Amino acid sequence: MKNMLILNGPNLNLIGKRETDIYGKDNIQDLYRVILEESKKMNITVEFFQSNHEGEIIDKIQSSVNTYDGIVINPGAYTHYSYAIYDAIKSVDKPFVEVHISNIHKREEFRQKSVTAKACIGQITGFGFYSYILGLYSIINYIGGEK
Repeated sequence: MKNMLILNGPNLNLIGKRETDIYGKDNIQDLYRVILEESKKMNITVEFFQSNHEGEIIDKIQSSVNTYDGIVINPGAYTHYSYAIYDAIKSVDKPFVEVHISNIHKREEFRQKSVTAKACIGQITGFGFYSYILGLYSIINYIGGEK
């Protein structure tokens, strides 16, 4: 059975409360519930980590080497400027898929650029919570794992 990490960056702990016209009214616990339900269908285990601190995200990535088969990451605002998270992703030999709840390419100009996606096997954006599910399926397909 594959073990995956869902890694969320800053302010994602506030989904359901902030900018509900963009992120919806469901909260992060609702997101985790949806992912856990789908992970059973995929025959994988999933763990969750969220931090508003760049260094904690980097530490989690670095410590993932022997723990996870793949990582779905939503770096939040760090997407647009964190070369430190980019470097951390590149330093770990695991498939990462960057996901976003909203379509970042339809948002403000500064949000349309991702520096972290270049370190990932792909990016999924704009499908709400389902972006995470698509990210998990993408990693499973990439590593040729169980479905």
